[in-house]
Amino acid sequence: MKFELQHNDTKSNARAGLITTDHGVIETPIFMPVGTQGTVKGVQMPELESDIKAQIILGNTYHLYLRPGIEILEQAGGLHKFNTWNKPILTDSGGFQVFSLSENRKLHEEGAMFRSHIDGSKHMFTPEKVMDIQRSIGADIIMAFDECCPGDADYNYAKKSLGLTERWLDRCFERFNSTDPKYGYSQSLFPIVQGCVYPELRKQAAEFVASKEADGNAIGGLAVGEPTEKMYEMIEVVNEILPKDKPRYLMGVGTPINLLEAIERGVDMFDCIMPTRNGRNGQLFTRFGTINMRNKKWENDFSPIDPDGHSVIDTRYSKAYLHHLIKANEMVGLQFASIHNLAFYLWLVKEARQHIIAGDFSAWKSEMVRQLANRL
Repeated sequence: MKFELQHNDTKSNARAGLITTDHGVIETPIFMPVGTQGTVKGVQMPELESDIKAQIILGNTYHLYLRPGIEILEQAGGLHKFNTWNKPILTDSGGFQVFSLSENRKLHEEGAMFRSHIDGSKHMFTPEKVMDIQRSIGADIIMAFDECCPGDADYNYAKKSLGLTERWLDRCFERFNSTDPKYGYSQSLFPIVQGCVYPELRKQAAEFVASKEADGNAIGGLAVGEPTEKMYEMIEVVNEILPKDKPRYLMGVGTPINLLEAIERGVDMFDCIMPTRNGRNGQLFTRFGTINMRNKKWENDFSPIDPDGHSVIDTRYSKAYLHHLIKANEMVGLQFASIHNLAFYLWLVKEARQHIIAGDFSAWKSEMVRQLANRL
């Protein structure tokens, strides 16, 4: 994997670049639709490519390990062939999912013991096993196995958790460096910066991660319960240390405003379930603000979602029609909303990139944040 830094904003830390993988080029900043179980919920691959214009999607190690299972994925020739997505894929390590199973998992120095949310069966994830699983899945970018510390953890817990994550990271790199890709193309391992909301720990983590000289680096453990301003503060602390010539990936974040604030602070890559999850609940993100399509006010509004043509569904269907579909729980309504939200997120980061290159990102971002905060 290669990263080319093309433009730096003169009034902020925002930047535009290119990530080149064996499955294609990614223009940054970029948002990655979340395809947890090998598919983005409610969206087919042709729609991801033509309507949403996704450049890279994300899969989840925990879920794909449980089903369809690693044996099936290996027989298929990896996730790319299994789900027919021919562009880059990133897999997260399952650390966040194991973290979310707090009542059904136990952490040890060796790894994490957990019970499946599907059938209650017992499993063990070690750093080595997670590397092996991600080799079998075959994503272009794979993540180190870490403990995702709760956002409200006290300092002592966060420090102990970070120590475990750093020891696991050493083991991840040892396994990764002693194994080869399985499907004839290269894979890159990204380490993850943890440390909760404590600047001292975040600095320590960033320095440790930077020392690995990986192809790219991730920032984890944010948007997990801490105040938004703390998240922004931790991004600033970490990005002062992480190499500027490597892509920076902020995991699991977030709202459209979160994306713009993080881009301003030097983040290049994002993923989040919010566009599809909120879409299935009738919430649409637009450049003029957020729309709750379940509200009665849209019942007889026959205008398009975005009158200026920035929605992939606006030229065909009205707010009234989408309101009807969502209120009636029609599957196509939930699909439309998901596609619209994902396309909007990809439009937003593309616009950010263009304004970084044009040199007016800061002014554009300030006006866009003001508009995005509206409740329509």
